[in-house]
Parts: sequence; structure tokens; C-alpha cells
Amino acid sequence: MPRHHRATYRVYYEDTDALGVMYYAQYLAYAERGRTEALRTEGASVAEMVRLHGCGFVVRHVSLDCLKPVVLDDLITVVSGVTALGGATVKLNQILERDGVAVARLEVTLACVRPNGSPTRIPQRWREVLEGMRSGE
Repeated sequence: MPRHHRATYRVYYEDTDALGVMYYAQYLAYAERGRTEALRTEGASVAEMVRLHGCGFVVRHVSLDCLKPVVLDDLITVVSGVTALGGATVKLNQILERDGVAVARLEVTLACVRPNGSPTRIPQRWREVLEGMRSGE
């Protein structure tokens, strides 16, 4: 059965704009934290991938739909699930929730690359973790 990873974070003052609402770019930062924690939780950290294989993930494409405002002190849960897994790419759907209600939806495509930017296959351990997060959507 696929697993969607869940990670919860609090919204801090530094995350908000002049109106006290979470600045839109912070949705991307929270999604990044969620993806990073998903891999780390399964014992396949990005830092280890860089160290052992000399490659890492970069965002190739992202689509963000902000549905509801998020404010200071809100607890936001990032739900991450894989929708497609290629040789060097992975597509994820991520939902940011407050009290079980979606406040933002993201579609993210990551590419596995070497330091010079050339694509490379996702190492086996990370592929297995990502396959376990496949949502079947």
C-alpha cells in the first residue's frame, strides 16, 4: 500500500508578509521541507545521496495553487506523494493542510542531476523509497 508522507510545521513571523499572511514563496519552502523529511524518514537523505553518489534533486517544474490564507502560528501539515517515477525524474503531488483542510496544492517535478547539471539516474535506494510513496494518481 502506498504511503503518503506527512510532516507538520508551525508558521513563524518570518514566513508572513506585511498583512500577516504567509508569503506565497513560503509554500514552496514548506513543500521542500516536506519532501526532504519524507526521504530522511525512510533513511534516504538527500545529503547522503550527494555524498555517496555525487548527485541530487533539483526542481524542474512546479505548479502552486494557493487555496486559503495561512497566518502566523498556524500548524501546516505537508502531505507528499509520488505520482510518477522515471529514470532521472520524479513527479509528486503535495498538499499543505491546516486542520485537515487543504490550503495549497503543488505539483512538483524533480530531476536527479550531477553538479554540472547533467541528468543521472536516481540511485536505487532513493528509487525504492520514492516507489513506496507512489500514490497511484
